[in-house]
Amino acid sequence: MSRQETVQRAKQLFGPEDHKVGYNRLWFNIMRAHRKFYPVMAKVMRREGLKDPIWYEILLAVENAGPTGKPMQQLEETLFVPQYALSRHIGRMQKEGLLRREYVSEGKRKQILFLTPEGEGLHERVWPIYMDTIQEVIGPTMDEDEAYEIAYLLIKMLP
Repeated sequence: MSRQETVQRAKQLFGPEDHKVGYNRLWFNIMRAHRKFYPVMAKVMRREGLKDPIWYEILLAVENAGPTGKPMQQLEETLFVPQYALSRHIGRMQKEGLLRREYVSEGKRKQILFLTPEGEGLHERVWPIYMDTIQEVIGPTMDEDEAYEIAYLLIKMLP
Protein backbone atom coordinates (compact mmCIF):
# COMPACT_ATOMS: atom_id res chain seq x y z
CA MET A 1 0.00 0.00 0.00
CA SER A 2 1.39 3.41 -0.93
CA ARG A 3 1.90 6.14 1.63
CA GLN A 4 -0.96 8.12 0.08
CA GLU A 5 -3.26 5.09 0.33
CA THR A 6 -2.26 4.64 3.98
CA VAL A 7 -3.00 8.29 4.74
CA GLN A 8 -6.38 8.10 2.98
CA ARG A 9 -7.30 4.92 4.85
CA ALA A 10 -6.36 6.52 8.18
CA LYS A 11 -8.39 9.65 7.42
CA GLN A 12 -11.40 7.48 6.60
CA LEU A 13 -10.93 5.61 9.87
CA PHE A 14 -10.32 8.67 12.07
CA GLY A 15 -12.17 11.37 10.16
CA PRO A 16 -10.43 14.22 8.34
CA GLU A 17 -12.73 16.98 9.61
CA ASP A 18 -10.27 18.26 12.23
CA HIS A 19 -6.62 18.58 11.24
CA LYS A 20 -5.58 17.75 14.82
CA VAL A 21 -7.11 14.27 14.80
CA GLY A 22 -4.08 12.67 13.16
CA TYR A 23 -1.75 13.98 15.86
CA ASN A 24 -4.14 12.86 18.59
CA ARG A 25 -4.41 9.37 17.11
CA LEU A 26 -0.62 9.19 16.85
CA TRP A 27 -0.23 10.06 20.52
CA PHE A 28 -2.85 7.63 21.79
CA ASN A 29 -1.54 4.80 19.63
CA ILE A 30 2.06 5.38 20.72
CA MET A 31 0.86 5.09 24.31
CA ARG A 32 -1.19 1.96 23.55
CA ALA A 33 1.71 0.31 21.74
CA HIS A 34 3.94 1.06 24.72
CA ARG A 35 1.43 -0.46 27.15
CA LYS A 36 1.02 -3.54 24.96
CA PHE A 37 4.66 -4.33 24.21
CA TYR A 38 6.56 -2.98 27.22
CA PRO A 39 5.37 -5.62 29.72
CA VAL A 40 6.39 -8.39 27.32
CA MET A 41 9.86 -6.90 26.87
CA ALA A 42 10.21 -6.26 30.60
CA LYS A 43 9.41 -9.89 31.39
CA VAL A 44 12.02 -11.15 28.92
CA MET A 45 14.65 -8.72 30.22
CA ARG A 46 13.98 -9.75 33.84
CA ARG A 47 14.59 -13.38 32.89
CA GLU A 48 17.99 -12.27 31.57
CA GLY A 49 18.91 -10.39 34.75
CA LEU A 50 17.94 -6.90 33.60
CA LYS A 51 15.26 -5.53 35.90
CA ASP A 52 13.98 -3.03 33.32
CA PRO A 53 14.31 -2.76 29.51
CA ILE A 54 16.00 0.63 29.93
CA TRP A 55 18.90 -1.23 31.56
CA TYR A 56 19.75 -2.72 28.18
CA GLU A 57 19.94 0.74 26.61
CA ILE A 58 22.04 2.04 29.50
CA LEU A 59 24.47 -0.88 29.24
CA LEU A 60 24.78 -0.43 25.49
CA ALA A 61 25.40 3.32 25.76
CA VAL A 62 28.02 2.91 28.48
CA GLU A 63 29.74 0.08 26.59
CA ASN A 64 29.80 2.18 23.40
CA ALA A 65 31.38 5.08 25.31
CA GLY A 66 34.49 2.98 25.83
CA PRO A 67 37.13 3.38 28.52
CA THR A 68 36.40 7.08 29.10
CA GLY A 69 32.93 6.23 30.39
CA LYS A 70 29.57 7.85 29.70
CA PRO A 71 28.48 11.06 31.42
CA MET A 72 25.15 10.47 33.10
CA GLN A 73 23.79 13.77 31.81
CA GLN A 74 24.34 12.60 28.22
CA LEU A 75 22.29 9.48 29.00
CA GLU A 76 19.45 11.66 30.28
CA GLU A 77 19.45 13.57 27.01
CA THR A 78 19.76 10.63 24.62
CA LEU A 79 17.47 8.18 26.42
CA PHE A 80 14.85 10.79 27.41
CA VAL A 81 14.85 9.60 31.02
CA PRO A 82 14.49 12.22 33.77
CA GLN A 83 17.49 12.58 36.08
CA TYR A 84 15.69 11.20 39.14
CA ALA A 85 14.56 8.05 37.29
CA LEU A 86 17.91 7.48 35.61
CA SER A 87 19.69 7.92 38.93
CA ARG A 88 17.41 5.29 40.47
CA HIS A 89 18.15 2.85 37.62
CA ILE A 90 21.89 3.49 37.88
CA GLY A 91 21.78 2.90 41.64
CA ARG A 92 20.00 -0.42 41.14
CA MET A 93 22.41 -1.43 38.39
CA GLN A 94 25.29 -0.63 40.74
CA LYS A 95 23.77 -2.88 43.41
CA GLU A 96 23.53 -5.66 40.81
CA GLY A 97 27.23 -5.14 40.07
CA LEU A 98 26.73 -4.06 36.43
CA LEU A 99 27.92 -0.45 36.62
CA ARG A 100 30.06 1.84 38.66
CA ARG A 101 29.95 5.60 38.74
CA GLU A 102 32.59 8.18 39.45
CA TYR A 103 31.79 11.65 40.68
CA VAL A 104 33.97 14.20 38.93
CA SER A 105 32.86 17.41 40.60
CA GLU A 106 31.80 18.64 44.01
CA GLY A 107 28.32 17.86 45.17
CA LYS A 108 28.05 14.63 43.18
CA ARG A 109 26.45 16.55 40.31
CA LYS A 110 28.61 15.28 37.44
CA GLN A 111 28.81 11.52 37.17
CA ILE A 112 30.64 9.32 34.70
CA LEU A 113 29.39 5.74 34.26
CA PHE A 114 31.55 2.69 33.61
CA LEU A 115 30.76 -0.97 33.17
CA THR A 116 32.02 -3.45 35.71
CA PRO A 117 33.47 -6.76 34.53
CA GLU A 118 30.01 -8.29 35.19
CA GLY A 119 28.35 -5.67 32.99
CA GLU A 120 30.81 -5.89 30.10
CA GLY A 121 29.33 -7.68 27.13
CA LEU A 122 26.01 -8.34 28.88
CA HIS A 123 24.12 -6.47 26.17
CA GLU A 124 25.73 -8.74 23.56
CA ARG A 125 24.49 -11.82 25.39
CA VAL A 126 21.00 -10.39 25.82
CA TRP A 127 20.64 -8.87 22.33
CA PRO A 128 19.70 -12.09 20.47
CA ILE A 129 16.95 -12.78 23.01
CA TYR A 130 15.75 -9.19 22.87
CA MET A 131 15.74 -9.24 19.05
CA ASP A 132 13.84 -12.54 18.93
CA THR A 133 11.20 -11.10 21.28
CA ILE A 134 10.86 -7.96 19.17
CA GLN A 135 10.34 -10.16 16.11
CA GLU A 136 7.74 -12.28 17.94
CA VAL A 137 5.64 -9.37 19.21
CA ILE A 138 5.99 -6.78 16.45
CA GLY A 139 6.93 -8.84 13.39
CA PRO A 140 3.50 -10.36 12.82
CA THR A 141 1.85 -6.93 12.84
CA MET A 142 3.64 -5.43 9.81
CA ASP A 143 6.12 -6.09 7.05
CA GLU A 144 9.72 -4.92 7.09
CA ASP A 145 9.10 -1.85 4.93
CA GLU A 146 6.32 -0.70 7.26
CA ALA A 147 8.63 -1.19 10.24
CA TYR A 148 11.30 0.97 8.60
CA GLU A 149 8.75 3.64 7.71
CA ILE A 150 7.35 3.82 11.22
CA ALA A 151 10.84 3.84 12.73
CA TYR A 152 11.84 6.68 10.43
CA LEU A 153 8.73 8.68 11.26
CA LEU A 154 9.21 8.21 15.00
CA ILE A 155 12.85 9.28 14.73
CA LYS A 156 11.66 12.51 13.10
CA MET A 157 9.88 13.31 16.37
CA LEU A 158 13.08 13.05 18.40
CA PRO A 159 15.84 15.64 18.39
